[in-house]
Amino acid sequence: MNPRKNSEYMSPLPPTQNNPAVLIDSLRVNRGATKVFTDLNLVIPRGNITGVLGPSGSGKTTLLRAIVGVQRIQGGTVSVLGQPAGNAALRHRIGYATQEASVYPDLTVIQNLHYFAHILNVSRTDVDRVIEAVDLQGQIHQGVSSLSGGQRSRVSLAVAMLGNPDLLVLDEPTVGLDPVLRADLWNLFRELASNGTTLIISSHVMDEAMRCDHLLLLRNGCLVAQTTPAGLLTETEQDNPEDAFLALIRREER
Repeated sequence: MNPRKNSEYMSPLPPTQNNPAVLIDSLRVNRGATKVFTDLNLVIPRGNITGVLGPSGSGKTTLLRAIVGVQRIQGGTVSVLGQPAGNAALRHRIGYATQEASVYPDLTVIQNLHYFAHILNVSRTDVDRVIEAVDLQGQIHQGVSSLSGGQRSRVSLAVAMLGNPDLLVLDEPTVGLDPVLRADLWNLFRELASNGTTLIISSHVMDEAMRCDHLLLLRNGCLVAQTTPAGLLTETEQDNPEDAFLALIRREER
């Protein structure tokens, strides 16, 4: 599939190229013998929620790692907030939560947050803020190893939010959460975006596409579409994002 082909039939993003949150040009990434991206080009605007969606193995996590600057690349460029990805100047401007909980299991929730707050040189008031934001007030003195998978993910999210970063990169933050908590987190994401934070959120749950401002739909390392939720449904003449994504795949395979 040609990753540029989708521009022929999908709604364009707003003209943010002059000051995007992320600008990727001709990105090439190999993971071992596997070519994940061969020529990936995309733009992510600031101050919005961009959803990175696609099935397992489509390249979502590799893309997020490239944006954060922890992924070795074979070619192309990744610019984040006006700096090369991985630049030291970005360390306090980006919050990153991986799929696996990136906290210490032998510490309590509050001990983890105080530790990372010390590293980031942020106040304990900020620790209180993020604990409340992810609804972990009742677990602050509980060891992380005893938490559920969803609770551990929320601790990682709280760590990523410390210091009010300009960009939050979240790899499947709602996996394993019940519908009520998922809805609460998406309300939090919307509040953060409304206050100027740029969020990049990956998911394989297509109904979460409708909660985003912009969408990047990936399949087999190709950008199938760069669009908006409304544009996705309109251009494919479908009623829900899952059917719309399938319609795009069938169109590419013709």
